[in-house]
Amino acid sequence: MLRRSSGLRAAVFQCDATPPKGQPNIWVEPVREVLDPLLCKGLVLEGNGQRVVLAAMDWCGAGGATHERFCAALAHGAATSRRNVWLHTVHQHAAPYVVEDAYPLLQSARPQALRMSARFLQRMAERLATAAAAAVRMLAPVERLGTGLARVEKVASARRLLVDGRIVTRFSSTAASPHLAELPEGDIDPDIRCMTLAGSAGPLVHLMFYATHPQTFCCDGRVSADFVGAARAAMEKEAGAAVIYFTGCAGDVTVGRYNQGREEQRAELALRLADGMRRAIRAAAFEPAAGLEWRTAALRLEARTGFPSVEEASSDAEAYRRAITASFARRQRPLGAAALDLGSAVAVLLPGEPLLAFQREAQAAAPGRFVCAAGYGDISPGYLCRDEDYRLGGYEPGASNVQPGSEERIRQAIRALAGAKS
Repeated sequence: MLRRSSGLRAAVFQCDATPPKGQPNIWVEPVREVLDPLLCKGLVLEGNGQRVVLAAMDWCGAGGATHERFCAALAHGAATSRRNVWLHTVHQHAAPYVVEDAYPLLQSARPQALRMSARFLQRMAERLATAAAAAVRMLAPVERLGTGLARVEKVASARRLLVDGRIVTRFSSTAASPHLAELPEGDIDPDIRCMTLAGSAGPLVHLMFYATHPQTFCCDGRVSADFVGAARAAMEKEAGAAVIYFTGCAGDVTVGRYNQGREEQRAELALRLADGMRRAIRAAAFEPAAGLEWRTAALRLEARTGFPSVEEASSDAEAYRRAITASFARRQRPLGAAALDLGSAVAVLLPGEPLLAFQREAQAAAPGRFVCAAGYGDISPGYLCRDEDYRLGGYEPGASNVQPGSEERIRQAIRALAGAKS
């Protein structure tokens, strides 16, 4: 009996995203050593008259003009509309964080501060375009969609902890404050979710979604895809198909309970995450592929005001962070959010660093469906917080580039993107 085709086709791509020595890694710290390469791994999907590109890049962040540059390159390479492209940064902290909009302010206040060269950024864009174009030539039919989830043990832990009536921040490493590792795991989403696209010969790609900061160390000149990169590589080798990893709404989730910065802990975290990936793949329930629907939303958020002066910053890194906040306040165009709807499964894709509550909002918006969520599109707004978070205070609302009062706009966008089909 002939199987009716959904018309859905897919192909994966990959290119190097490692900055060379002398270019800035996170903030303005120059690259000194590459522990393992950074990658951009992506997927071109075609169906229902649309061609969509999803890409996950091993950078800490790409915002504003930088994010737009890379998305435009992917659109050009895939011969599709810019509207049909979503670029995610996995958010490792041993990787670049580039918002070119901030560079003029940084140049004026701190001309000596290191900035990513226009030449390297252009070369990176060309790599993305070339990789996406190659994927278009390899598009193959998708016959089945698989969805599975599994609990990940001893990886994620809450960053915002309410202790004796006040917010305590547990960062990604508790080396300097070991007592924080003894506090409860806290509010997390313990499940890793996997969408598998399969053709006649088996899986083409596994899309993984999990909410935690993918960070065990930071800001010392070493480049690494950290424990998530190691887990992804191990599972890709084992599964025999591409694995693309997306960080969920992890603005207030880290590995701090399980990481004091030791090398063996990074390896243990990779093993535990890979085990979750493995079990999510094995748990997959398959059904015939149903084509695709791509939805987008324009998100206008009020920018923070009264931010500290760039000129008065105490360091180059602090000046850069302040310049990013100031440049976001000047921004005119809205932020982009999107949803990839594959029938029984939908992935909601958000900008900035959304807190975990927004992942739960996406899951609640489409009851009975397999809902995945990812943040870390255009990084410019920084943390996306609830109004209650601003009232309670703490690190995330204090570091956000967005004014209080944005919660309902974010929730409305999520509901529009994730809502069950009528």
